[in-house]
Amino acid sequence: MNPCPCGFNGDPRKECHCTPRQIQNYISRISGPLLDRIDIHVEVPNVQYKDLTSNSTCESSEEIRERVTKARKVQLKRFQGLKYSTNSRMSTRTMKKHCLLDSKAEELLHQAMTELNISARGYNKILKVGRTIADLDHSKDVHQEHISEAIQYRNLDRDLWK
Repeated sequence: MNPCPCGFNGDPRKECHCTPRQIQNYISRISGPLLDRIDIHVEVPNVQYKDLTSNSTCESSEEIRERVTKARKVQLKRFQGLKYSTNSRMSTRTMKKHCLLDSKAEELLHQAMTELNISARGYNKILKVGRTIADLDHSKDVHQEHISEAIQYRNLDRDLWK
C-alpha cells in the first residue's frame, strides 16, 4: 500500500501534502487484526536511477538462493514428522521449543511489546520471523540481532499505534 493518500509521505524528492490525520485514517483502513496476519510489512522507498544502474556489488541471487535452500533444509529436518515444514506454520507448543530466546533477546522483545503495543499474534509473528532469520544466519539459537531484525519487519504495527 502507499504510505499515504498522495503516495509521497517520507519521499525525499517529493513533498507530501497529506495531514497527519489523513495519513492515520489512510493507514487505519487496514485493521490491526488483518495486519497481525501478515508476517512482514516494511516500507519500500522509491529507488533512484543511479542506484538501479550502479555497479556496486551485493549478495548475488545464487548466494541468496543457497542460503534459503540451506535454511529450508534445516526447517524440513526440524519439523520432520509434523504436519508442517516451515517456521511460519509452527504451533505455539513448537514455538516454545524452537524459539528460545537468550536474556538480551527476551528483554528486547519485551520492550518492543510494551512500547509498540504489539499484539499476541504480532509477538508470535516476530518469534517465527526471528527463527527464520536465525536459520538464514546458520544460527542454532535465536539471538537479539535476529529478534531486532524481525521487529523491524513489523513497520505498520509501529505506525498504527503511535
